[in-house]
Amino acid sequence: MNRKAILKKTKEFVKQSFKGAEGGHDWFHTKRVLENSVHIAREENANLFVVQLAALLHDIADSKFHDGDETLGPKVASEFLKEQKVDQVSREHIVKIIESVSFKNSLSPLEKTFNSIEMQIVQDADRLDAIGAIGIARAFNYGGFKNRELYNPNVTPNRNMSKEEYKKSAAPTINHFYEKLLLLKEKMNTATGKKLAEKRHEFMLSYLDQFFQEWEGLK
Repeated sequence: MNRKAILKKTKEFVKQSFKGAEGGHDWFHTKRVLENSVHIAREENANLFVVQLAALLHDIADSKFHDGDETLGPKVASEFLKEQKVDQVSREHIVKIIESVSFKNSLSPLEKTFNSIEMQIVQDADRLDAIGAIGIARAFNYGGFKNRELYNPNVTPNRNMSKEEYKKSAAPTINHFYEKLLLLKEKMNTATGKKLAEKRHEFMLSYLDQFFQEWEGLK
């Protein structure tokens, strides 16, 4: 099967897998990550085929929706890629990206993480979709999905969470800005990713300023 056909089959597989998914982690999220990944990959002269497949499969069987099982997604992706007869080197590279791309892995310094320019690109694209206007919408959508408070001034953000604390957190959605979203600009890997993150980061700061003014009843 040629690369174009593999990408088409992968898109079909992901779309089918995400039917009925939570709105912040659905096919449209994957599509945005794919588009940003392709844009960054072209700027960074990376392996476009690996980037595209990793972006498409990066959230397949996401552990957040499978009882915290971090092994399921890479396993499902690997089996699918093998069925599509993707070469072993590319397949192993893509699976390593899927295993390493999540923000929560950066909270565990003792955990060995894989690194490549392709991983950095997909990670940047995924992080870009977590910030800015879309990132705000996704954060509150997921908070509603988990029945979390919008904000509680009595619950202080934990700015130094471990990976396990992050996975178990049920804090109000506004806390998520301080525990993750506002940190992402400085965690971007590529020059293109850093540039794209600037405007989105500033938008979040503006949003939070407005949010707290309205929370206090200020005009």
